[in-house]
Amino acid sequence: MKKLRVTVDGKTFEVSVEMLDAPVAAVPVYSAPVVTSASVSAPVAAARPVAAKPAAGGAGSVPSPLSGKVVSVDVQVGQTVTEGAQLLTLEAMKMNTFVYAPKAGKVSAILVNAGDGVEEGAALVTLE
Repeated sequence: MKKLRVTVDGKTFEVSVEMLDAPVAAVPVYSAPVVTSASVSAPVAAARPVAAKPAAGGAGSVPSPLSGKVVSVDVQVGQTVTEGAQLLTLEAMKMNTFVYAPKAGKVSAILVNAGDGVEEGAALVTLE
């Protein structure tokens, strides 16, 4: 690149011009910064998992793991379920999420209906 001074209609401009017939100058190559032991900090401890928010309905409530829409309720009031039994299906971002019983028990209340919108942590079902 060459810097030139050009005058047009009495006005002077400074311009940079690339000479096409001239050999191309080397392009600077990026180099990573040098890391020394003095610039490296100690590793950060991993964050502990945060406990889930308590459900709004009480100790036997099964909370919603996410915000979404209830697609189906797969149990009935009075039904006995085992730990891990599917209780209902939620949909969020066009993906279905199944909600399972965290413990064995009897379904004492169903707090949502198919089509309801729910927030994360909201009580869905109560188990005795």
